[in-house]
Amino acid sequence: MSVAFRRDSDEEHMEPKFELPLPPGPNLVTQRGLALIEAKVIALEAFVAANAADPEIEMRKRELRYWHTRQNTAQLAPQPEPGVAAFGTRVAFLLNGRKRAIDIVGDDEAEPAKDRLSFSAPLSKALIGSEAGELVEFNGKADAIEILAVEEIKD
Repeated sequence: MSVAFRRDSDEEHMEPKFELPLPPGPNLVTQRGLALIEAKVIALEAFVAANAADPEIEMRKRELRYWHTRQNTAQLAPQPEPGVAAFGTRVAFLLNGRKRAIDIVGDDEAEPAKDRLSFSAPLSKALIGSEAGELVEFNGKADAIEILAVEEIKD
């Protein structure tokens, strides 16, 4: 019999399922970020326990492994220095004449549409270490950003 007609299962012809990639560097989190990770783990553990026959169970187990790893490697970020842009601060600034404010948070907590940027994002990297009144280089342009205010994230 020809090999073309022999097939044990569809599994052998599917793309391999790799683990979800982990962001490089330390897994710094805020209190809020740690709570979000814990909530994700609880929700996925409940789903896996209640839906063992679900066709998506392997995908959910893979997600659960990712979130367990993130939970186990989470490092609560140190308290930011008052008035200095750092992890866990909200920074108000002018960029191209437009006023903006962002929160500098961990990779898993980042939501760019809600102005919560990862500390590893280029804009966050440009802001970290600056203080109100400073002009900061961004995108190769000197004095592209004017820092208006820096405060610790309270929520």
